[in-house]
Amino acid sequence: MRIAVIGGGPGGLYFSYLWKKRHPDARIDLFEQNPAGATWGFGVVLSEQALEFLRADDPDTVDAIAPKMASWKNITLNLRGEDVEIDGVGFSSIGRLDLLKMLQARAASVGVALHFDTQISLDQLSGYDLIVAADGLNSMVRRTFEGDFGTSLSYSANKFAWYGTTKRFETLSQTFVATDRGSFNAHHYRYAHRMSTFLVECDLPTWQAYGFADKTVDESRAICERVFAATLDGHGLISNKSVWRNFPWVWNERWFFKNLVLIGDALHSAHFSIGSGTRLAIEDAIALTKALEAEPNIGDALARYQSERQPIVKKLVTAARTSADWYADFPEHMKLDLTDFAYSYITRSGRIDHARLRAMSPSFMARYEASQPSSVGGGRP
Repeated sequence: MRIAVIGGGPGGLYFSYLWKKRHPDARIDLFEQNPAGATWGFGVVLSEQALEFLRADDPDTVDAIAPKMASWKNITLNLRGEDVEIDGVGFSSIGRLDLLKMLQARAASVGVALHFDTQISLDQLSGYDLIVAADGLNSMVRRTFEGDFGTSLSYSANKFAWYGTTKRFETLSQTFVATDRGSFNAHHYRYAHRMSTFLVECDLPTWQAYGFADKTVDESRAICERVFAATLDGHGLISNKSVWRNFPWVWNERWFFKNLVLIGDALHSAHFSIGSGTRLAIEDAIALTKALEAEPNIGDALARYQSERQPIVKKLVTAARTSADWYADFPEHMKLDLTDFAYSYITRSGRIDHARLRAMSPSFMARYEASQPSSVGGGRP
């Protein structure tokens, strides 16, 4: 089988590696429009659950990634200058470029033909049995056939800009700051010994009040440095295409058309507040591989991929939307006291209820329940 993969992000690289490793006789060409060493953003996060899922299918890749990952077991929230820690929430992070380089090396080691700095059109791919579109949020394949894929696209109202910093954060952390012109939050976590991701978010009224629409990238960065001066503790913010944007919600009712199939952000998006974009792309690659191995006919395999994978993705995307809804109103949530705010935050997606939180975060829940009025029995039922 001849397969063309469009897009050299984690999903495209991992599918190419996985299929070629399992099927050495296959011909796989991966086409990426950017150079091999180019990326935007800084670190990516994977939950413990995501790593366990990947390890079950491919322990060698997890073992290759693990030495470059930073890991922690809790989340720290800062509101009005005061910290609260939520224990039992495990995540790991890795620099996006480190992850891409490792996946590039693994793909090349099994014989995938990697074509970087290469713009490709669908007309040039007529000889391939299967075309895997892993070309991201602005997917050329999806846009060309959006009616056939049943594409929908909308945007969250909040604005965000993605920075890096040399400030080291010991856990996955979030800082919420109120200013005289509106409120900001920052998602920040280390992904290397001396580097952290620092994503700044605000609602539209705050963004307008600061006049960010008329600010340069450097001017916006300087404002964010002032807003989060206490958090950054003398460190600056680093830009890498760090423009203000709205989060795009991408969904496709049909995941394939003819011999074209979508994976990763080309197919669906999940809000960064649940950190699942890379996880979903890698799991899509695994699901597509298994479906192709289970069905001798490509059309049947793609139908199987969608029918088995779509309900799982829908559940995660629904949770991501619920989480994003919480962030749309985060200035209102900031009016809560610290422990109530933390409880609202950690239960925001609907995936963690009171009983589960008691089991996974006993230290936080002891603090939370002690803060509740005794008339409600020291906590929620």
